Amino acid sequence: MYPLVYFIRHGQTAWNAEQRLQGQADTDITARGRSQADRNGRRLAELIDRPAEFDFVASPLRRTRETMERVRVAMGLPAQGYRTDARLVEVHFGDWQGFTLAEVEASAPGSTAARARDKWDFVPPGDEGESYEMLLARVRPWFDELERPTVCVTHGGILRVAFRLVEAMPATDAAALEIPQDRVLRLRGGRLDWL
Repeated sequence: MYPLVYFIRHGQTAWNAEQRLQGQADTDITARGRSQADRNGRRLAELIDRPAEFDFVASPLRRTRETMERVRVAMGLPAQGYRTDARLVEVHFGDWQGFTLAEVEASAPGSTAARARDKWDFVPPGDEGESYEMLLARVRPWFDELERPTVCVTHGGILRVAFRLVEAMPATDAAALEIPQDRVLRLRGGRLDWL
């Protein structure tokens, strides 16, 4: 059984707004993203009485680190009191990173059909491309090592994986999940709930 974990997806980036495949590209959050992070921090301040009992961990990308720092400040904590874990970076979209699906399709007609048929297992072209199933294998050890209450700022792909690991959500459903940037996802008692 996992301990209590509060997950937060990083705040909005310009690429999110443009629906670009961001993956592991190191982008910054927008003014709206900063507002989302602040909101989530205020929500966590309501939920957590003793933050010193929690581990705070983020993906090492800029958008997740800034989100975490804003969350912590909104909680009344020092911005820097957290660690990063490289296993929590987003799924890699290979050669497609930085492009919208429409741009990918325009440059190579028919290339997005395989992804549309099986979004969970599809591996984008390029040496570093990952499927969500590959991401699950990468992040499973992090979940298995959870020992204490945790606040985690990460990415949409990691949260899709969480629903597969924690609730055994079917892959097709997990791949299609919309992951909001302005809500906290709580893992408690083997269940995930949006707060």
